[in-house]
Amino acid sequence: MGSGKSAVGRRLASQMGLGFHDSDEEIETRTGVDINYIFEKEGEQGFRKRESAVIAELAQLEGIILATGGGAAEDPASRKILAENGTVIYLYTGVAEQVRRTSKSRNRPLLNAGDPAEILDRLMKLRDPQYREIAEMVIETDGRQVATVAKELKQKLESGNSGAKIQSADS
Repeated sequence: MGSGKSAVGRRLASQMGLGFHDSDEEIETRTGVDINYIFEKEGEQGFRKRESAVIAELAQLEGIILATGGGAAEDPASRKILAENGTVIYLYTGVAEQVRRTSKSRNRPLLNAGDPAEILDRLMKLRDPQYREIAEMVIETDGRQVATVAKELKQKLESGNSGAKIQSADS
């Protein structure tokens, strides 16, 4: 959460001439409501079910960058789909930086249930190993600008994975 997946993904897709998809945005488009509303009405479990289905569908597309929600790696089926259908890039962001980046956002339903720093720390402990399990690249984003991260990713992908279907995941 707050690693820059959407911003970096969009920038990278533009630089590489690829399509860009964000699983959270796709869910909002399909349902006509925001993620907070889905969490409110269906709970996290309902949202995760929708997320898993959208990821399974989007991962089949060619020539895209897919930014997933931070919790996508919690689902073993989604982890498998992501690992088998693209180059998984883990945008690692430390908890302190996540707190800073998400502090003004009201569209983070998981952070509404208590102290954001404690929640993000708990999520990091759960999700970090899950993303590292499937990531072919781990890029640290603390204190870095979107353009710098996207440029680094583009260089790494073009030097070693040109033509690969790319999916971006964050914690």
